[in-house]
Amino acid sequence: MGDDSHSWTAAPAAAERARSVLAAAWSCSVTAEGTREELVGAHTVTEDGRVLVDVPGDSALLGAAICAPRGEPSAVLEFADVAPVPVRSRIRARLWLAGWFTVEEEGRLAFRATRVVLRQPSGAVVVDLDDFAAATPDPLTTAEARLLTHLADCHADAVERLTRLVDSDSLHGAVRVQPLAVDRHGLTLRIERARAHGDVRLAFHTPADDVSQLTERMHVLLSQATAAACPRALQWQRTDGDR
Repeated sequence: MGDDSHSWTAAPAAAERARSVLAAAWSCSVTAEGTREELVGAHTVTEDGRVLVDVPGDSALLGAAICAPRGEPSAVLEFADVAPVPVRSRIRARLWLAGWFTVEEEGRLAFRATRVVLRQPSGAVVVDLDDFAAATPDPLTTAEARLLTHLADCHADAVERLTRLVDSDSLHGAVRVQPLAVDRHGLTLRIERARAHGDVRLAFHTPADDVSQLTERMHVLLSQATAAACPRALQWQRTDGDR
């Protein structure tokens, strides 16, 4: 059985999502002129989306950039967005940037994209370059890993309570529910079954621009969940597991 269809209510636009993946990524794979390197902690991102890469002096990538005609070899950068909470299929999205490297001072490479492709479970989309350059990362991007792991490790009861906001059909056969993602627009839960999984989006009533606003939005969701009836599907699953 394959994955369930995904519902993305009040989700970030593709350009914002792509910039968020870029901002959060700690590593990337670079393919250029027949060479491929895995770089960890070596890149930074400018406000307009250019990627600056520090590579060792003996890097084949740097050599390719210096020796290529006009000093601008074609290259592809790949970034993976990995869920901070252990779940099945932890890769939430992949981002590919195709473009050109130029050599800056002190051997640092500057990469400007000519094509941006974002792939999520809902499919792949080519991101408009002007939109990509103008977009900013989600304001919760750098705090997301800490927020989600804290929610999963210390507030499992709150996660279970939030399932009261999920349609009972989506919870049928569920064996585990974990927080998968959070952004200014909402929280996504991963619902795992014995041989499949699906995601459910819980949208905030209004976007959250910082952690304090996120706390308020989460309290609203939890208050709504407290007032809702417990889904029968989840009750059945817990009863079956107790036998």
